[in-house]
Amino acid sequence: MSDADGVTANHPNDDDTSGVADMVEEGAPLEPQDVTEAEADATTEGDVETEVVEEIDPLAAAQAEATERTADLQRLQAEFLNYKRRVERDRELLAENATFKALSGVIEVLDTIDLARAAGEVEGGFKAVVEQLEAAVAKAGVVRYAEPGDAFDPNLHEALTAMGTDPDVTVTTVKVVARAGYRIGERVVRVAQVLTVEPA
Repeated sequence: MSDADGVTANHPNDDDTSGVADMVEEGAPLEPQDVTEAEADATTEGDVETEVVEEIDPLAAAQAEATERTADLQRLQAEFLNYKRRVERDRELLAENATFKALSGVIEVLDTIDLARAAGEVEGGFKAVVEQLEAAVAKAGVVRYAEPGDAFDPNLHEALTAMGTDPDVTVTTVKVVARAGYRIGERVVRVAQVLTVEPA
């Protein structure tokens, strides 16, 4: 609204607004809401800086992954070696079982040969055949064991009877071999039947 002299009247609201604007421009004290906004801005900047600091180093991450992969490979290699050993052991056991199964009948023939030898009947051409048969069995891995004078071992011998004491022995000892034992490698396929004596 204009007065009579044509001078424009100042509105109260216009004066108030210009006063606040002047205070902000001249560095007047901030209002509470202004302080809150400034703190929020500072917090946001701090978060950004923290995120930058906590960034994972690509080289360290690659090294950690390489270490993990190496450990996985070592574990797989160990598992493969164990599997290979197990397969080889099973293969040897199957071969031993097959050998004994094939020669089980021959072992009974060897028992008969032992009886004939004890009776002095392994002579001449028959002796040559016996030696050839025994060599073939030994080549197949079947080994005869048990001799008089051997220390008694319950894992290797079956004691049929005890024949008393003997002053010449210090442990239970095989005195007579009634039937020889046979094994393939370290595996006993038939224990020896023996008669034993005890130390006095």
